[in-house]
Amino acid sequence: MHVEHLLRDETLGLRLLWAEDTLLEREISGVTVTDLEDPVRFVRPGEVVLSGLVWWTPDGGQDKAERFVAGLRGADAAVLLAGEETHGAVPGDLVEACVRHGIPVAAVPAHVMFRAVTDQVYFQQWGELSRHHALPEIARARLSRLAAQDAGPEAMLAAAFAHLGRTAAAYVLTATGRTVAATEGARALPAEEAVAALMDGSGTTIPVDSEAAGTPYERLHLYLPDPDAAPPRMLQEVAAILGRGQEARIRRRAAARRAVDELGTLLARSGAEATDVAAALRTCGLPAAEGPYQVITAETADRREGLAEGALAEAVAHVAGPGPAAVGRLADGTAFAVVPGDFPAGFGAVWPLVAGCEPSVPLHGGAGSPAAGPEGLAGALAEARYALASARSIAPDASLLTDATAFTSLDTLLTGVPAEVRNAYSRTVLGSLIDTGNTSAAPLLHTLRTFLACDGSWARTAEALHLHVNTVHYRIQRIEHFTGRDLSRLADRLDLWAALLCRS
Repeated sequence: MHVEHLLRDETLGLRLLWAEDTLLEREISGVTVTDLEDPVRFVRPGEVVLSGLVWWTPDGGQDKAERFVAGLRGADAAVLLAGEETHGAVPGDLVEACVRHGIPVAAVPAHVMFRAVTDQVYFQQWGELSRHHALPEIARARLSRLAAQDAGPEAMLAAAFAHLGRTAAAYVLTATGRTVAATEGARALPAEEAVAALMDGSGTTIPVDSEAAGTPYERLHLYLPDPDAAPPRMLQEVAAILGRGQEARIRRRAAARRAVDELGTLLARSGAEATDVAAALRTCGLPAAEGPYQVITAETADRREGLAEGALAEAVAHVAGPGPAAVGRLADGTAFAVVPGDFPAGFGAVWPLVAGCEPSVPLHGGAGSPAAGPEGLAGALAEARYALASARSIAPDASLLTDATAFTSLDTLLTGVPAEVRNAYSRTVLGSLIDTGNTSAAPLLHTLRTFLACDGSWARTAEALHLHVNTVHYRIQRIEHFTGRDLSRLADRLDLWAALLCRS
């Protein structure tokens, strides 16, 4: 956009006061609005300078006009647009100074808002923007204001792309593919597809840097499927401003987690009163009078500060969206979350995506059964911790989420018992049957397992082992001798079966 294009815009009604034809052909780089008497530090080459002339007074007006215009000349401004509202007209001293320094000058009628001029400049400029232009000053200032006002990524993304003059699909994504924000009209991007796009480098991806992001789950990416939809320098600036907003959100979440940690301490303590739990829920921003609630726990093999909490918070955000949720840490370092509602089926599908952020670090999780109200949250937390221990036991070197409601058999229930406890129980109950130095121990142990699997049927056990039934009777007697158990009793059979499962 050239100076003459702006002056010819009839919707603005600008009135040219002085200019040489060659100066009107100059391309406009941006707009600066100022009422400083010495604006040189804030004006960039090729910019339109809008001034309400508040700095000018009749007393000493010539000297003030000289300093002001000389500053514009030194900064290589393209044109001065002087407002008529303050003084009723553009002072002659100012026009004369513009003639001396070769700065085109035009009057802005009192009824014309400066905002209309700046919007028109950037609307035209962004429509012609090449890949090498940066973010216009007015857009940068607008984004900075939004960041200072703690506006969300959705509002900031909309403001950043509002002046392109065309619809550009742009997304703010987490490393797990969760869409934090998207421009209007952009299609929904499934998390799996988003992760693939971030990994394979399709489109344009700009990291949203934030010094406060201590874990990969807090790092964002500005992603455009069409690499030609916006200039790279502009995207870099947008990402930088988004990063400032992300830092503020991370710090707010860190402060809010102190209240959640206190809720965890309360739930982990035996005998917590329901009224105290309800008060703690309100402090965390959760509904205190209604259930159900879901409690989920998580831990990572790497005990890095905040890693488990970050992973759990990201998983919760995937399935719970912007709804209320509380994520914190228990005294032993275990991350936990309290989410209103039942355990969502989507959690299992999300877990591998979240774990994929740190593929070399197993991420284990456990979920308790839904709690109907505040009085049931302590029990739900205990279940979730037990389910977490189960996940750790089942897959010590891989990521896994276990739901306590899936403990529908003795073998699944025992997975939540610590390995040391299981081993001790097995040694105590089975005794010499697991003595590797006893040559008869292995056949007896195999017979015991087969006998219990055959529901105590002598004939079926003999058939399965290819033995005579009398031999089976003899071996069972030896097993009873070594273990001190009576295999005709259901309780003793259960004890021995549990001991065998503890060795699996």
